[in-house]
Amino acid sequence: MIDARLLPLQRRLMDPPARWLAARGVRADQITLAGFAVGLLAVAAAATGLFLLALLGLLLNRLADGLDGAIARAGTATDRGAFLDIALDFVFYALFPLGFALADPAQNALPAAILIASFVGTGSSFLAFSVIAERRGLTAADYPSKGIYYLGGLTEGFETIAVLVAFCLFPTAFPTLAYLFAAACFVTMGTRWLMGYRLFSSDPQDDA
Repeated sequence: MIDARLLPLQRRLMDPPARWLAARGVRADQITLAGFAVGLLAVAAAATGLFLLALLGLLLNRLADGLDGAIARAGTATDRGAFLDIALDFVFYALFPLGFALADPAQNALPAAILIASFVGTGSSFLAFSVIAERRGLTAADYPSKGIYYLGGLTEGFETIAVLVAFCLFPTAFPTLAYLFAAACFVTMGTRWLMGYRLFSSDPQDDA
């Protein structure tokens, strides 16, 4: 919901270390893959009840997610990099709640399943909209540097990270937080469906 407003701040913070890393031959793909590996360790930490360690892994994963794009901008952005970034982000977001389900299946399995289902809804609506928008030559004015058309909503990156952090800080509240955020994700999914249905009902020539 506020990702576009945070983007300038993120760039100011990420660009200096990204330029330093790029000048030393570090590639964006390397940061993406390293960040995903750390994210998997965070999931494992959550599954074993090491929630503060899971929080550290989560924050490092998100730091890598900011750095890889900045490194790509400092050099040459590639379609491969954009693909890796998006694909691994979606997988990580789905796996993180699974760690809490494994930590306490009796209490957390159902809310984690509902939350992951809501992530499938927001992710699939996001990607489906982006594919058609790309085909029609549409661009997102708020996110000009994104690898694909970036469609906002009630639950974007900042809100998702905030709730994942809350899971780590308040693990006993996982069911309540998961249900509440899943409801917000379903609202986002519904608004994207409605937006896509209305926008793409027109002839592609009307978008030119």
